Amino acid sequence: MDKQEQILKAALKLFVEFGFHGTPTSRIAQEAGVSNGTLFHYYKTKDELVVALYIYIKSNLAACMSGNRPAGETIKATFKREFIATLYWAKENPMEFRFTQQFLSSPYLSMISIDEIKKQTKHFFDLMQEAIDARVLKPLPLDLLFTLLSSHISGINQYLITSNLDAAKEQELIQTSFDLVWDMIT
Repeated sequence: MDKQEQILKAALKLFVEFGFHGTPTSRIAQEAGVSNGTLFHYYKTKDELVVALYIYIKSNLAACMSGNRPAGETIKATFKREFIATLYWAKENPMEFRFTQQFLSSPYLSMISIDEIKKQTKHFFDLMQEAIDARVLKPLPLDLLFTLLSSHISGINQYLITSNLDAAKEQELIQTSFDLVWDMIT
């Protein structure tokens, strides 16, 4: 693991545990096993580090959920595959998921450029537009559809974290959840 990745991993752990304001950069450097100077070599400010960590996490999530679409896969099957992949990513990466939830309700969100947001969401917005054009989804604004889907995924993940279901019940809940959201947007 290189120094920059050590810093990101340490920052993730500490931000989730102590919050953005409760985590000084000196503590991040110490946790990462690097000097303050090394941390500031990569990230000039704590704000820059917080934003970089968010972009890093969202890029990893995007890579996980937007694999190549198999030839002939229906729009619904693609939505379902990506919906399920996102929930399993959140389950397998609880700290990353918690961090993104913190970030989305913080002032740091306004520091993300429009271009970066478009880059992060392009795949999914293109898929939603394709579904609207094919008259599969209701012709709602794309940002509304994205918000509905994201909120649903967040809520289901929170439920899964607290419900302690066995694997079969969890899988059933995820399937039912997808069916509910699919019925809502189609």
